[in-house]
Order: sequence, then structure tokens, then C-alpha cells
Amino acid sequence: MTARTLRLGRLRRGVPDGRVNRPVEARGGKPRRRGAQPKVVALGGGMGLSASLAALRRITGDLTAVVTVADDGGSSGRLRDELGVLPPGDLRKALAALCGDDDWGQTWARVIQHRFESKGDLHEHAVGNLLIVALWEQLGDHVQALDLVGKLLGAHGRVLPMSAVPLELQALVRGHDPDRPEETDTVRGQATVALTPGEVQSVHLVPNDPPAVPEAVAAVLDADWVVLGPGSWFSSVIPHLLVPELLDALTQTKARRVLSLNLAPQPGETEGFSPQRHLEVLGRHAPKLALDVVLADEAAVPDRDSLTEAANRFGAAVELAPVARADGTSRHDPELLAAAYDRIFRMHGRIGPWR
Repeated sequence: MTARTLRLGRLRRGVPDGRVNRPVEARGGKPRRRGAQPKVVALGGGMGLSASLAALRRITGDLTAVVTVADDGGSSGRLRDELGVLPPGDLRKALAALCGDDDWGQTWARVIQHRFESKGDLHEHAVGNLLIVALWEQLGDHVQALDLVGKLLGAHGRVLPMSAVPLELQALVRGHDPDRPEETDTVRGQATVALTPGEVQSVHLVPNDPPAVPEAVAAVLDADWVVLGPGSWFSSVIPHLLVPELLDALTQTKARRVLSLNLAPQPGETEGFSPQRHLEVLGRHAPKLALDVVLADEAAVPDRDSLTEAANRFGAAVELAPVARADGTSRHDPELLAAAYDRIFRMHGRIGPWR
């Protein structure tokens, strides 16, 4: 039995290293009853995760976001370079997505997303990024600081980084150099990978064996549902599968697992990808991962049989639903996405209803 397996066992029992809250049963409380709200963990980063969180907070009050920490562009990249901190941008976006629809929530969502415009060093820095980093420096604890920001915002859920160390994303890209279309190059940095020309073959993290945040692992192990995606496939979704302890938790959890597909391929990173191609590259990076449901927008799937075949390799059923906004943009409608998740939880879940 490996040390990582022993650690996962402690996390499953709710006793990681003394900081993660134990299950109610272990604290002498009553076990979760039938009809209680589902415990949902959403994994991803950027706008895709924000869309998922904005939907999920409408259907459960027990929600945890686990966020990638490999961003190296914009305000996050500058703070990372100058201070050596985790990139806060995707964490900030997740917190904003969890803000309520009342005046307090929407005011704070706008405030933390606000970017300064100046001719000095503050230009393009987001207020929320500075707030998060300041609390990290004051408290010396990533999780405690993010919990405090969430409390200030009245966030409808918890936000956790997937790792407590800043990560670099590297990709093997064929045809990155147009003059050498058949050759493969290494492209470094999430911001660069997201817009790279050529075809991404695979991605990996540096360091290649990063420690997972214990609270994130414990949340996955204790969840009723885990939602992966939507989002930038190689730079926001797959990185979660490259953190060994997190991947172990995803394969060992008794939670049902939903993969939420993007509405369209992303220019550069997944240009020309079909829905089933997204599943194929996911499987190459995590061949032992099983899924229960693959959710896709019905208008984004031209070949349903091929998607069903690809999903079956993960042991998953395909659920098609209208989840896109009506304005023609490749963005999810939070109400429609919430309805799709709610239907999946009821149809495929072991417990429910929750509302």
C-alpha cells in the first residue's frame, strides 16, 4: 500500500491533516438524510467553471469549486512573477460566479472583477486578485484566505485551489511552427497553450507530481456528484487529471461523475475538435477515469452515435439538452444549464429530490 493510498484513506474518513472538516457522522451528527441537498464538487477553471458554478448554485447549497492554478497571463501572471504566489485569477472568477443574485452579491461580484485602468503598475490588475493575494500574505494559508473572501462576498459555495504550489502547463504541439508542420514542439505556459497554433497532442504539469490541496481531495471523496468541465480543455479541464492525488480521488470516489462538454471548439487549443474528440483526449490523459454522464448541448452534437460510442468507453450515458444562450454566442445559459444538471442529478442520482 502506497503512502498516497494511505493518505486518501485518511481523507475518505474525513481526517486528512487536521484541517479538513470531517463528515457530520464522524462529528457525532446525523448522517445525511434522503432529500438533503447533494454535495457537488465542480472542477475546472476560467469562464467554463464560472458558467458551471453559476448554474450549480441555483440547485444546491453544498457546492465546492476546485480550480486550476497554472495561469500565467495577465494580472495573475504578473502577481505570480512578482510575488511568487498562486495565480489568483481563476479563483477570483469562481468566487464571483458563486455570488448571490441580491444587491450584496452582485455588488461584490462587480467589485472583485473590476480592473484598474491607469498608466502605472495597477493597470489591468483586478481588485479581487489583489484582495486574495493580500489575505494569503496576511494569513499564510490559501484555504483559510479563500474561505474568508467567500464569507465577505456571501458566496454560495466554497472555492479551493487544486494545488498549493503554482504550476506550469506544458504542451506537446504538432505543427506549432508552420514551416515544420509534421514536427512536435514543447509549448510552455497556460496562456500560450490556450492560443497555440498547431495540434495539441498532450499536456503535462511542472512539477509533474504536484501535491493536491487536502481539502480538495476530501471534497471529491465526500461528494455525491463531481462535475468536470466545461472550459478550455487542455488548460483548464485536463490539468485536474494530472495531479496524482486528485486523480486518485476522482477514480476512487463513490460520487457520480458528470463531464460537461463545451459548446464549440476553442480557437487554437481545440480547433476542429468534435465532441467525441474531446472525450478521446481526456481518456488518453486519464485512461482509468470512469464517468457516469456526459452532458452536451443538443445543437453542438452533429454525430450523436459517435459521441455515444465515445462516452460508452468511459461507462457513461449521454444527456443532450439545450444549454446555450439564445444570443448565438458560445456561452452557457445559467438557467438552462442548471435545469440540465438538476435533471441529471434526479435521473441518475442515488438520492433526491433535493428541492
